[in-house]
Amino acid sequence: MAGSWNAEPTLRRRWWLYLIMSVALLLVVTPFVWMVLGSVKSNGELRSVPPTWLPEQVTWENYSQLLSGLNFGTYFLNSTIVAVVVTAGNLLFCSMVGYVLGMLEFRGKNALFAVIMGTLMIPGLVTFVPLFVLVVNAGLANNLLGLIVPFLVSPFGVFLMRQFVLRLPPDLVQAARVDGAGEIRIFAQVILPLLGPALATLGILTFLSSWNNFLWPLVVAQREEMYTLPVALALYSTGQNVTDYGFLLAGATLVVVPVLVIFMIFQRRFIEGIATTGIK
Repeated sequence: MAGSWNAEPTLRRRWWLYLIMSVALLLVVTPFVWMVLGSVKSNGELRSVPPTWLPEQVTWENYSQLLSGLNFGTYFLNSTIVAVVVTAGNLLFCSMVGYVLGMLEFRGKNALFAVIMGTLMIPGLVTFVPLFVLVVNAGLANNLLGLIVPFLVSPFGVFLMRQFVLRLPPDLVQAARVDGAGEIRIFAQVILPLLGPALATLGILTFLSSWNNFLWPLVVAQREEMYTLPVALALYSTGQNVTDYGFLLAGATLVVVPVLVIFMIFQRRFIEGIATTGIK
C-alpha cells in the first residue's frame, strides 16, 4: 500500500506548486485574452464603465480600418525585414564570436569576454544618443539599414552562445583539425550543427526584441514609408487627444501573431536551449 502511495504522481504532494503555477499562468494569459476580445469590440463598449469582459456585439470594424485605412503592408514588410535580418545577423555573428571565445585560445580572451559582459550592465538609454549620432553620420538615418546594423550582434547573444559552446567536447574540434579542416570549416560543419537549441533560443529572443522595438525606429525612421508596425500603430491610433483603443488592440493582436507562430514552431528547441545552456 505504501509502495502504491509513493508511486502516485506528485500532484497530491505538491498541489501548492501547481496552484502557484496556475495562478501565474492566468496572470500572464489574461492580458492577451483581453487584447483579443477588445479588438472585436466597439470603442463605445471599450470605454464603458464598468468594463465588459465578453463583447456584447462582435465587430470587425477595427481590423477593417487597420487593413484598409493604414498602409499595413508596408509597415508589416518593414518590421519583417528588420526582424529577420537582425535575427539572422545575431545567429551568425554571435555564434562565431561564441565559438572563438569558447573553443580557441589566444592572449586577452578573458579580458575581451569581460568587456563584452561589462556592456550588459550599461543601460541602453546611455548609449542611445551616441549610437544615433553614429548612425546619422554614417548616412543610415531614414533607412532600414539604420534599424538593422546597430543590432546585428548583441552581448547577451555572445554570452549565450559561448556558454553553449563550452559544453561541447573539444575532441570534436581537435579531430577536425587533425583531418586538415580550417577554423571556418570547423565552425560551419562541426560546431554550428550542434548549436540548434541555443540558436533557437537566441533566434526567438532576438526576433521578439526586434519585432517589438519601438523607441529606436521612432527616432531613426523619420519618414512614413520607413515606419515599423509598433511605430505606425502608436502614431495612427491617437487622434485629437483621443486614443482609438479598438484600432490599437486590433493592431497589437496582429503584431503578436508572428511571434506566437515562430515560438510554436521552435518551442521544443527553445525549451531545450534554456534547459541545457548553463554556466561552466
